[in-house]
Amino acid sequence: MEILVTGAAGFIGFHLSKKLVEAGHNVVGLDNINNYYDPQLKYDRLKELGISEKDAIKFNNICKSSKFKNFEFIRLNLEDRGNLPKLCASFRFDKVVNLAAQAGVRYSIENPEAYIDSNLVGFSNLLECCRQYKVSHLIYASSSSVYGQNKKVPFSTDDNVDHPISLYAATKKSNELMAYTYNHLYGFKTTGLRFFTVYGPFGRPDMAMFLFTDAIINNRPIKVFNEGYLERDFTYIDDIVEGVFQVIKNSDNKKDYKLYNIGNSKPVNLLEFIHEIEKKLGILAKKEMLPMQPGDVVRTWADVGALEKDYNYKPSMSIKLGIERFIEWYKSYY
Repeated sequence: MEILVTGAAGFIGFHLSKKLVEAGHNVVGLDNINNYYDPQLKYDRLKELGISEKDAIKFNNICKSSKFKNFEFIRLNLEDRGNLPKLCASFRFDKVVNLAAQAGVRYSIENPEAYIDSNLVGFSNLLECCRQYKVSHLIYASSSSVYGQNKKVPFSTDDNVDHPISLYAATKKSNELMAYTYNHLYGFKTTGLRFFTVYGPFGRPDMAMFLFTDAIINNRPIKVFNEGYLERDFTYIDDIVEGVFQVIKNSDNKKDYKLYNIGNSKPVNLLEFIHEIEKKLGILAKKEMLPMQPGDVVRTWADVGALEKDYNYKPSMSIKLGIERFIEWYKSYY
């Protein structure tokens, strides 16, 4: 298959691109390599895919991988209404996996324009390209944040999600509505995946796993919000990527429009999570106990029954082993 993966220099996009090319698919990776967090980590992910920083840094330059004959990369903004259609016209993708987005709940409070540009305008452009160039299936990243302050657990895709409490969540809910409308009007298949707190090697520096490990190792206090009374459905990257891979590979007979939760379905208390990191590092954390942050939620917990039924999704990585693997990568990388 010819597959476009947007956000290919990002955490999930990098790992998914690697799995797809190793499975023999022809993949074009797209990313704008913005500076929301250190771009060097993004260039280093691309290096693992055989794309040099010297090539990747140029916009609208299609680079061929030195490691995988079936992988190419282009630096491009989804908001680029001129060059995105040209790319789609050139490659005629069978499937598109949209993992590109301006991420971060808290950052959306400080910089809302970035979310409108990337997550709404960019997603709209991608939908239009899928329509114009006859893409058979769009798989796109949504988020557990759409559930807002939902009290019922575990979170189900049947739950009402009309009350997002951050702009980031609002843009992800909007993506789901836009995808539904395009499916209804133009007939191509769309599948939304609501991701739940993904962690693992090459993970994002703004996420808890990275922030805690980095602070503890460097003898800095860690910020523990809501006095530690938080629970997160931490999900290891390999489980996430395997789930997305199965949706890409086995979607031909599934419904034209579908939403799934994709998580571990085993929420972990934040203080227990920190304690496990402390054990693996052999260092006690200095904790700065703080109140709840605007836009944040107390608990996330994924009901993954539909994904298990339709795609045999079975997350298997324990939190202990997942943390151990992340710390091994962190120490090796830094």
